[in-house]
Amino acid sequence: MTRKLILHLTGDRMCCWTRERGPLAAGPCFAPDAAGLQGFAAWLEGCQDTPALLLVDLVEEDFQRHLLPHVPGRAGMAMRQRRLAQAWRETPFRSAFVQERDEEGRRDDIVLFAALTNPAILQPWLDVLEQQQVPLAALYSPALLSAGLLTDDDRKVPHLLLVTEHASGIRQTYFQCGQPRFTRLAQAGASAEQEAERTRQFLASGHMLQREAVLQVQALLPLARIATRPAPTAAHPARLLDWRVVPLQEAAARLRLTAMDSADEVLLALMARSAPDSHYPLPGRQRFYSLWRTRRALYASSAVLAACCAVWSTANVVGHVLAHRHTGELKQEVHGYTRGYQASMSSMPPAVDRTANMKAAVHIAQMVARQGPWPQAMMAHLSEALERSPQIRLTQLDWRANAPGAVPVVAGTAMSGVAGAAGNPALVAPPSSMLIGIPKAPPQQLRLQAEVLVEQDDYRSVLLSMNRFAQELARTPGMQVEVEQLPFDVRPNVRLAGKAGTPDGLGERAKFTLNVRWSP
Repeated sequence: MTRKLILHLTGDRMCCWTRERGPLAAGPCFAPDAAGLQGFAAWLEGCQDTPALLLVDLVEEDFQRHLLPHVPGRAGMAMRQRRLAQAWRETPFRSAFVQERDEEGRRDDIVLFAALTNPAILQPWLDVLEQQQVPLAALYSPALLSAGLLTDDDRKVPHLLLVTEHASGIRQTYFQCGQPRFTRLAQAGASAEQEAERTRQFLASGHMLQREAVLQVQALLPLARIATRPAPTAAHPARLLDWRVVPLQEAAARLRLTAMDSADEVLLALMARSAPDSHYPLPGRQRFYSLWRTRRALYASSAVLAACCAVWSTANVVGHVLAHRHTGELKQEVHGYTRGYQASMSSMPPAVDRTANMKAAVHIAQMVARQGPWPQAMMAHLSEALERSPQIRLTQLDWRANAPGAVPVVAGTAMSGVAGAAGNPALVAPPSSMLIGIPKAPPQQLRLQAEVLVEQDDYRSVLLSMNRFAQELARTPGMQVEVEQLPFDVRPNVRLAGKAGTPDGLGERAKFTLNVRWSP
């Protein structure tokens, strides 16, 4: 737990407390003079890394409650700041708290304005804190902190006056349904009953309470003070006050605090434990607190990063150990396989060829299977083109693979060429290795004959269908298409012959021949 400085400022002294673990530890008190400020500065030496919480219990504290239009966001905040500046121009310690919304009319916001009207009392102490570079975290008001002393049943009471005895005097805080609305600090020697009656009369004159209504009063007093408190009589001026005295020790036990003898200690312990948001702003006074928070955030980030690095390093070490162990197991397994292989090879007769040659043969076989001149790929492309050209019907197909440098054999002359070569053995050349796909796949040639299925005498559709089919084939990468024979001769120097509109139609002229070459 972070060590904290708990400072309690009254009109005549500054009392210091510390809290690290457990209850508060009382420190020295300093008077508001030069010697007190000097002693306070000496006591703060070495506290640059300890955040401070300041509780200000002064008479010069004013509360006002207003109805403001419901304006959310930054515009509403700016409006409330302008109203605060209009109400208290001389003090920077002013705040606005939106408590609830009005149930009638346009449902305006009910805003509580609070301010410390005499900032000169705080300035010397704040200057010492800044000189000693102490991170001042927050500035609190006992009237606003005392709302934490109420129970759930007390928060439902429409009019409740909380009376507590402090070192600076008797503080009376008026609550409406659990929301603070007014506070008053009387002298320490005054009668609590008389001061409560005066407060009731003030509330009645301000139309916050009916004149003959009974005000419920809850007094948090130590046990010793309860025993000496006189009971009110019928003629007592506090006859319109419904008193309920609660032992201070009981309230501390309900808040899970250690037994304390004063309301100041209860508020200080509650403030130190919960550390709520600051009741009043500290313009220009929280620079060292911001630096302290940044430093703490960097320390926390470094700790998280160090923990992640430690986890990552541990995981790497564990992984290295497991990998080393697994490597040993694999080495033993490889050694066992090697011994079994050597035992098997020692019982076998000598190999006919070397292992390298066998490996090369397997590699060549795989290359031939992968790059051999198989017609499946070229037939697949031809099938896709025929599927996209349903008016083309295939009649004849001639496929072959050609090696680079060899003269392509044209269909119809293949048998004569083979016969001539057989008659003269000296003219037979050794076949190229590319014919079986070594070192790369050989180019392939396809000669196909097809006919166009169109309506009678539609010569334009015949040419368009043939050209479209040839273009479909030419879209394949590495494939070249050449028209060897057209369905009919369209050369300008050839005489036209035949009859149009006969049942035979185009006849032989609807057939065409294509030569397709593909380099995969």
